[in-house]
Amino acid sequence: MPFSLADVTRVAHTLWPLDGAEDWDSPGLISGDPSQPIRTIHLAVDAVALTVDEAIASGSDLLLTHHPLLLRGITSVAEDRYKGALLSRLIRAECALLAAHTNADVVADGVSDIIATRLGLLDTAPITNSAAPGTGIGRVGRLAHSTTLGHLAHTLLALLPATASGVRVAGDYSTPVTTVALCGGAGDSLLRQPKVRMADVFITSDLRHHPASEAREQALCSGGPALMDVSHWASEWLWLEPAAAQLREALPGMMVTVSELNTDPWDFAVVH
Repeated sequence: MPFSLADVTRVAHTLWPLDGAEDWDSPGLISGDPSQPIRTIHLAVDAVALTVDEAIASGSDLLLTHHPLLLRGITSVAEDRYKGALLSRLIRAECALLAAHTNADVVADGVSDIIATRLGLLDTAPITNSAAPGTGIGRVGRLAHSTTLGHLAHTLLALLPATASGVRVAGDYSTPVTTVALCGGAGDSLLRQPKVRMADVFITSDLRHHPASEAREQALCSGGPALMDVSHWASEWLWLEPAAAQLREALPGMMVTVSELNTDPWDFAVVH
């Protein structure tokens, strides 16, 4: 007998508890009948036209994304607006939609934990702590062997799926690096955190001009990390396969697939 959507939702909320989400976030079940049988789950970072097409074409019963489609309030789901159009297509195809966002960031084996593991960081800890021990936003740890900022940038580039933006770095190529702070997705809100300020480098996404410039100037004045800015989508895509493995273990017999579509919004870059 297949699992119901209610069963799968309970498992998802056990793996990534909703009480771990940030106050501004809105993860959880977005659409679908809780009694609906679920045989196939498809994972993606974003609910966009490409991933919705992929989920429907593959016959998936559930599209589980990292980013909630309805993160910010909307007043219409009319089909001349893309969110309404995507929801309507999913509902017609009987493909439910569920999101695990910041509640999947804070947990062990969450988004930032996966990046830290792939980089081989040791003695990792959250940058900011949540209620449950060992959970929280971001991670900080140390490399088993010191390297240079430039070499770490190349390591990170090879680790992440290819995107137009690559890896942008603020700091000297030859700067020694041992301690690494990181946050999958947008993390400039953490720039003033003590654990970030004490690290040799901070890796995150969506660094804006003023916060990045101010952080670098402060580092020149009183010390602080070099910065690495990577694609938001790419930093979170690494989490999908480990999340799929957790779902397969918790839901025996469930087919769980992972999208390899690049949904980074930038297609190419032109540089001198």
